[in-house]
Amino acid sequence: MVGHLILRLTIWFLLTANLSWPNIAIGVAIALIIPRNSTNPERLKEWLSVSGKLLWALPIAYIEAFELIFRPHNEEEIVLEQVAKARSHRLVFLDILLITFTPKTIVVRYREEGWYEVHRVVRRKKK
Repeated sequence: MVGHLILRLTIWFLLTANLSWPNIAIGVAIALIIPRNSTNPERLKEWLSVSGKLLWALPIAYIEAFELIFRPHNEEEIVLEQVAKARSHRLVFLDILLITFTPKTIVVRYREEGWYEVHRVVRRKKK
């Protein structure tokens, strides 16, 4: 509940760019009036796992960018990656963001059966 209130107030202050007392009161009133989402809450463990992966994705993205610059990747492939069981739409969105954040991969399609179609660039295999 408090997290939702803080998030809504942050968005309100970013939109209005006004920290006067009347604007704070209006923001609190609006944040309390807006209904909460009625979906199942995700487990904290899943959120922490995805958050850790997102933080780790930043250095990986830089490493992959340098690899693409200095050692070009000439091959492409599309692979299927399975979605973890019972993922909420929020966590699916974060998974897609995580996959797409790195320069070598992008999610082409999400299948409702529980799969991501991921496009990857790879180095040419030496024969």
